[in-house]
Amino acid sequence: MSDNFIQSEIWRKFQDSVGRKTFFISFPSHSTLLPKGEGEIQFQASIVEHQLPIAGRYFYIPRWPMTSHNSQLTTHNFFNEIVDLAKKENAGWVRVEPENQIMLELIQALIPELKIKKASHNMQPKEIFVMDIRKTEEELLAEMKEKTRYNIKLSQKRGVIVKKITNDQETRNKQGSNSNDQNFKNYTEEFLKLIKQTSVRKGIKSHPESYYQKMLEIIPQENLKLYLAEYSGKVIAGTLVIYFGKTATYLHGASSDEFRNVMAPHLLQWQGIQDAKKAGMEKYDFGGIKTHNSQLITHNSNGWAGITKFKLGFSPNTKPTEFPGSYDIIINPLKYVIYRTLQKIKSLI
Repeated sequence: MSDNFIQSEIWRKFQDSVGRKTFFISFPSHSTLLPKGEGEIQFQASIVEHQLPIAGRYFYIPRWPMTSHNSQLTTHNFFNEIVDLAKKENAGWVRVEPENQIMLELIQALIPELKIKKASHNMQPKEIFVMDIRKTEEELLAEMKEKTRYNIKLSQKRGVIVKKITNDQETRNKQGSNSNDQNFKNYTEEFLKLIKQTSVRKGIKSHPESYYQKMLEIIPQENLKLYLAEYSGKVIAGTLVIYFGKTATYLHGASSDEFRNVMAPHLLQWQGIQDAKKAGMEKYDFGGIKTHNSQLITHNSNGWAGITKFKLGFSPNTKPTEFPGSYDIIINPLKYVIYRTLQKIKSLI
């Protein structure tokens, strides 16, 4: 089983809720490589349909796992299933994100060069930072950068309080639509305000409010955790963390323009790591980073540079994970030419 939540059923349900049609393909394949009686291998893929103005729709397959038993024949048959579905649904291309270089090379060997192109941008971060949290809390703290450890302690000393916010279905059933609903709504609104502030401050585009609201509504609370940090009676930072398999993944974070000196984001991440350990998680995925410009990371505290420096501080000896990136399998050449032309025009505006 993969720990990749974006290939999970719960993520498909969430994507459906925000208006994106999803598909699931499971392709069984008997293999002589497996001991007799141990069943079938299956290629599985969650597919999300995206709709663009003028260029129309395309399929997107987020990172999906491969097994050591993959062969060209089974991979070819699997991709034939995907291509047939794309044609049936009138998708212009299929955007794939191979889990690793081996899978990319296997795909490239099966698809003619003219029909697979590097995508104009990566859908998911090309680099992620995943921390092994099977160690003791003392060991994890000791392995952090001194400044990160200091900031966690500073935040605790200043009196920052971290709350895990839940939308308790059982309480609602017992008491009806009561203060629990209102409290959850209020906290959600505070988090959305922080998202807006962070987006403006860092100059990055965030999702619409409805995206986060649907995420909190659709994804079960045993999987999705909302953490908020309070200081002087105000909510000043928040994070969303999702559990799947043995991995806890940091999805979204935001912080206030005020009280930045109390280092609430450091304490929020540490609380997330502690809770993930207690829940039996083995890895904590900080999500995207960019390490290829070390000078930028050292001297710039904003944008990707600041994000990367912040995350690496929690486990500086851990090597980031890098993926091949996004590739497009062209189904309808005309639609794809229109799409790439529009992308070029957009980049010039």
